[in-house]
Amino acid sequence: MTTVGKMFDLTVQKYPHKEALYEPRKNLRMTYQEWSIEVNKLANALLKEGVKKGDRVSTYLYNTEELATTFFACAKIGAVFNPINFRLMAEEVAYILKDAMPKVVIFEKDLESAITLIENRFPQTAFWFIDDAPPAYAAGYHEKVQQAADAPINMEVLETDLYAIMYTSGTTGRPKGVMHLHRDMAEQSLIVMHAKKLNPQDVGLVTAPMFHCAELHCAILPRVHIGAKNVILHQFQPQRVLQLIESEKITKFFAAPTMWNMLLQEDLSQYKIDSLQLGLYGAAPMAPALVRACQEQLGIKLVQAYGMTEMGPAISFLSEEDQLTKAGSAGQACLNHEIRVVRAREDGPSDPEEKMPVGENGEIIVQGPCMMTGYYNRPEATEKALFKGWYHSGDIGYLDEDGYLWVKDRVDDMIISGGENIYPREVEDILYEHKGVLDVAIIGQPDERWGEVVTAFVVKKDPALTESELDELCKQSDKLANYKRPRKYIFVDQLPRNASGKIQKFVLRKQLEELFAGNKQS
Repeated sequence: MTTVGKMFDLTVQKYPHKEALYEPRKNLRMTYQEWSIEVNKLANALLKEGVKKGDRVSTYLYNTEELATTFFACAKIGAVFNPINFRLMAEEVAYILKDAMPKVVIFEKDLESAITLIENRFPQTAFWFIDDAPPAYAAGYHEKVQQAADAPINMEVLETDLYAIMYTSGTTGRPKGVMHLHRDMAEQSLIVMHAKKLNPQDVGLVTAPMFHCAELHCAILPRVHIGAKNVILHQFQPQRVLQLIESEKITKFFAAPTMWNMLLQEDLSQYKIDSLQLGLYGAAPMAPALVRACQEQLGIKLVQAYGMTEMGPAISFLSEEDQLTKAGSAGQACLNHEIRVVRAREDGPSDPEEKMPVGENGEIIVQGPCMMTGYYNRPEATEKALFKGWYHSGDIGYLDEDGYLWVKDRVDDMIISGGENIYPREVEDILYEHKGVLDVAIIGQPDERWGEVVTAFVVKKDPALTESELDELCKQSDKLANYKRPRKYIFVDQLPRNASGKIQKFVLRKQLEELFAGNKQS
């Protein structure tokens, strides 16, 4: 099995003069040969800084060429790549740096203020700044690269070496560092190539966060692996995305459901987007109503990827052929993966042998070649997550008679009202059918009589939308039992989401607690 660095080199050998990437913000275009020189220079600069095989190199960047270059430079010298969520605040970044203890941190001007608050706590770490006029405590990234040799890297890196530590999105608390090997990524890349029908003529748009494995491993890496082109957009902006689809003839790209929803709010008639062939979505469920809208208004085929950082991330795909017949499903297991639904236990990890019957809910567990080796510095969490050799996802769902996976919700998000289990997603899917709803999240509010009652946080698309309209929609639906109907609606300007698009329901629970406490006092 090859390594990430070797995958890059093989593509360079095959397509040296083919355009590899374009970053519109800097009007930067590079062929694979030109990019290879940049990668080698950075790799040599890191070696000169004292980075050794196994040392961590962190990036705290938006989507940039420098992040992509660091990704491959680290792989070539056996350094462990650690991309950090650009939405994290100073203390959250400090937590990760204290855990990972990187040799070098590469950051940009838009995120400088957070690093300035914490850099003095890490005297053993070198900070490199990718923009002009670096702060006093940092060196200039491009100056370091320009001064380095472009000589090929002669470093033994094995498929079994640690490639990256990627911190989980922290939807339920402190993030954990997920450890992946080089061979995990080679497998993941081949799996995604097959699912997305990638070819060297593809032009992919990088618009989801590059620090997240959904974009990095399911989009950028397989495109580089096969010799396609990556167009790197610094941050997601719906109008800019549509402009680039037109100007660069984008054929395929990944976006979280909330991003696809934002694209649909634009005047699509103003853009020529017929080059777009396929959209990949994931990171969060997409309501069937939104799937239909994407197909009808954008005229594209869709493929859903379901997974988690711990698995590389993809564990299942819902193919373009199944988008209507299996709408709402997460699809079938990826190549060489096995998915089971087992009885969820409260007293410890679920047992892989306690399989649930077809159609009955349980915890989703999975085995596959891209599974993490464990959590960095977290042996107890690793033992629990990888109990008996299976990754225990913490997601609730079921397998149907055709072997398709249906994800209901997180174990932690399930609502128990009057002794009945309620999965928020089934309520959210109903509310998304109302044309006046832009975004929605369902959580349980503590209740003395029922234990919990269903509460809806709603972002309006139509300012005139009322609670009674939504309540009537739920009452009229033949897909929602009365006890699952929301008893309270809270209209908000936006929902708290992490950078991968997942709703941070622990934030909403805290808001609800504060609101509930305020009402009691009044």
